[in-house]
Amino acid sequence: MRILVVNVNTSASITESIAAQAATAARPGTEIVALTPAFGAESVEGNYESHLAAIAVMEAVRAYREPFDAIIQAGYGEHGREGLQELFDVPVVDITEAAASTAQFLGRTYSVVTSLDRTVPLIEDRLTAAGLAARCASVRASGLAVLDIERDLRAAVDAIAEQAVRAVDDDRAEVICLGCGGMSGLGERVRERTGAPVVDGVTAAVTIAESLVHLGLHTSKVRTYAPPRPKAIVNWDPPRARG
Repeated sequence: MRILVVNVNTSASITESIAAQAATAARPGTEIVALTPAFGAESVEGNYESHLAAIAVMEAVRAYREPFDAIIQAGYGEHGREGLQELFDVPVVDITEAAASTAQFLGRTYSVVTSLDRTVPLIEDRLTAAGLAARCASVRASGLAVLDIERDLRAAVDAIAEQAVRAVDDDRAEVICLGCGGMSGLGERVRERTGAPVVDGVTAAVTIAESLVHLGLHTSKVRTYAPPRPKAIVNWDPPRARG
């Protein structure tokens, strides 16, 4: 089985971190292929960058020429999952939805701890669109920019753990979701501070993608995610899609 894990930003070091975290969850025989978009922002922290990343991620997958069995969109609260589902019939798993759905097996409520406050509405909107918001106790911002997490890991853990503790104590969350692909690998350190289960979206997404493939399931094409209708697209020459 081959799973494409697509970073939403153009930071190669974040792609490497995401790939390493995905590999920890992969079963024997699962190949993780990490992709970095060819264009876009070095970190995605707002609507413009998120919409740009959606196109970049779709084009990165369209340009990949080898067979694959599933796609993971490794960006928290980002746009584009629906477009991938139109283009491809393999399972497509978004890490936001993977983390939240997994959290609901572990406790009555969950909270998301993310990066900057401006990303909170994007995550809330994604959870609402996915039907996963009802049991979300809160979405809390650590105040860290995405690239800050790499630059000072100890400070990042402290900031994320502080908000996770507040989510448990003040918001009555029973499970914590790490709300940024760049936070991959920090789960155990946050769990030690809170005592609550901590869900990493990348590893949750790998497990879900593997399960869907093993069940022989694919993205429905009967209505919402039917392939795009053939038509002229002006001044754009994307690579040919693999269906």
